[in-house]
Amino acid sequence: MSLSQPIATVLHEFESAFSQPTWSKVQVLIIGTLLARGRRTVTAALRQMGLSEVSNFSLYHQVLNRARWSALALSRRLLVLLVRTFVAVGTLTFVIDETLERRWGRRITKRGHYRDPLASSKQCSVATSGLRWIVLTLVITPPWTPRAWALPVLTVPAPTPEVSQRLGRRHKTVPHWARQMILVMRRWLPGVEITVIGDQGYSVHELGGACARWGVRLVAPLRMDAALYVPAPPRMPGTNGRPRVKGARVPQLAQVLKDAHTTWQRMRVRWYNGCRRELDVTSGTAVWYRIGQPVLPIRWVLVRDPNGRLEPRAYFSTCPHDRPRAVVQQFITRWTIETTFEESRAHLGLETQRQWSDRAIERTTPCLFGLYSVVALLAHALHPDGKLPIQRTAWYDKPHATFADALAGIRRHLWGEFSYSTSPHASDLVEIPRSELSRLVQAVCSAY
Repeated sequence: MSLSQPIATVLHEFESAFSQPTWSKVQVLIIGTLLARGRRTVTAALRQMGLSEVSNFSLYHQVLNRARWSALALSRRLLVLLVRTFVAVGTLTFVIDETLERRWGRRITKRGHYRDPLASSKQCSVATSGLRWIVLTLVITPPWTPRAWALPVLTVPAPTPEVSQRLGRRHKTVPHWARQMILVMRRWLPGVEITVIGDQGYSVHELGGACARWGVRLVAPLRMDAALYVPAPPRMPGTNGRPRVKGARVPQLAQVLKDAHTTWQRMRVRWYNGCRRELDVTSGTAVWYRIGQPVLPIRWVLVRDPNGRLEPRAYFSTCPHDRPRAVVQQFITRWTIETTFEESRAHLGLETQRQWSDRAIERTTPCLFGLYSVVALLAHALHPDGKLPIQRTAWYDKPHATFADALAGIRRHLWGEFSYSTSPHASDLVEIPRSELSRLVQAVCSAY
């Protein structure tokens, strides 16, 4: 299979993780999946590569359900490549969250029933059959847009307690899985300053304590009734008994919010839509204590909307020296992973794959999430100057390139490697007007 130099350079980083026969099939599946529209199945990728008549099509299915390769090793290579390409120096920011892959079928052993965040509301909770995945993403800012992107680097399944019991395995909670994933990142990136941002599900004392021990900053929401204390006073000479681990209890954040004597600071932060928003912020340091656990020094930040449109929220950072503005701004970055989930479903066919074996399922979804990051790498390789073509229309004047533009540019490049001939001297060739050809290329390559 012949690929252009920019495409081959990016894919070459993963070649040594496979045997040579498997690698030739992996390239076909990667390029075919990028070109496919609709369902992202193995057969859809083969059709896009002109292999619909191949008789040994089962060999391509075996890449996912039988071939020997490590998804964890691929994640490490992907992370190193992303850091080398998009992050020169500075802190690495990761966002972690769960997403639900809606799947049905009795043969899917890890399938469970979960609350569907898209179909549910505060008044009604809707449960959906599927697989829950925990996704750890690296936040970067591509050269073609000022908006941050969350690029998946590691994905693991998180089944329900009922599923774990049925499979005869010890159940692990979402914070337990997150703890292992963050530890893996720390082992892969020793000595690098790492920040991990999570939602309410990751506001767990044990997880924060583990991050503090490993030198990882954890930023997450904090309960208004969290047990916060002042640090333990110095131990006086001659004192008997066990040393104190905490001092006096500080007022709950709900009380701080209602206290008329609380000092608030007005600040403007960049909100989710990119605009500036005014917020009132108060902050302090304390130790978070849970019975049987070491105390966790934190920086807590209480935020309220001066206009009363938003509910007051509290956040914490395991680095007590952080500034309040930095904590609030970092947590706002968490929204980038929601964009990744939406675009993966819209443009990469997440939830449309149809594997049934356990190994294929555990490999396919992480690979599709990883393909999101590969698209960013390929777009950067094709346009190192940052001038990514934007799909503009009369009714949609886009100021910056999006993931759909990156995917469309890659498709144009892949299709452009085939030459179109309109010679009138050959009876089996038909002349196509350039305007019609442009419309055809737009229909095939557009991600919309």
